[in-house]
Amino acid sequence: MAFGGFSQGSERLPTSEINMVPLIDVMLVLLIVFMITAPLLTHSVKIDLPKAASQPNVEKPETVTLALDAVGKMYWNDEPLSEDALNARLRDAAAKSPQPELHLRADQDTRYQKLAELMSAAREAGIEKMGFITVPAK
Repeated sequence: MAFGGFSQGSERLPTSEINMVPLIDVMLVLLIVFMITAPLLTHSVKIDLPKAASQPNVEKPETVTLALDAVGKMYWNDEPLSEDALNARLRDAAAKSPQPELHLRADQDTRYQKLAELMSAAREAGIEKMGFITVPAK
């Protein structure tokens, strides 16, 4: 490394200046490396993709409303239903694809035991989604 001036004599004195030449060389090499690699990073193959417009086909499962009044009578989508036909209807609904959601509506005076039996029968038939329908308080 050179730490002197331009004097060629035998009495060369050290100088207190920083030699900038090696720093500039490193900076220029880095500049060249970045200039070469930068276009390679953004290079992509340009192709014309086909364009198509479509809407997603969302199938909403149907809902089955099972109502239970205070005396224990059941209604399947507002049609009277006997307890004997309940299991057959629940199995038919569970076999459909997509499976319908079962919405339970019960009178406020309905016994909890009856609701628990109804929910158990629906689960045994294979119904996956059940929900309760309520009327909001005024």
